[in-house]
Amino acid sequence: MSTNRISAIVKERRKALGITQHELAQKAGVGLRFIRDLEQGKPTVQVAKVNQVLFMFGLELGAVPVDRERLLNEKG
Repeated sequence: MSTNRISAIVKERRKALGITQHELAQKAGVGLRFIRDLEQGKPTVQVAKVNQVLFMFGLELGAVPVDRERLLNEKG
């Protein structure tokens, strides 16, 4: 899942719950700056912290099987 997709999910779900970035940061146990960076799609956010935030929505990052052959064909 791309950083932009994760950003969109977090922002959409936060807004659907009617909570601010500050409130989400407090509930997830991360800093406000982290929530802002996450929602803006910063590519260097820490995975452990991303999972802390996603946990608030019943989600988590995980390994997803990839069809390597298909990817190689698309890139070549």
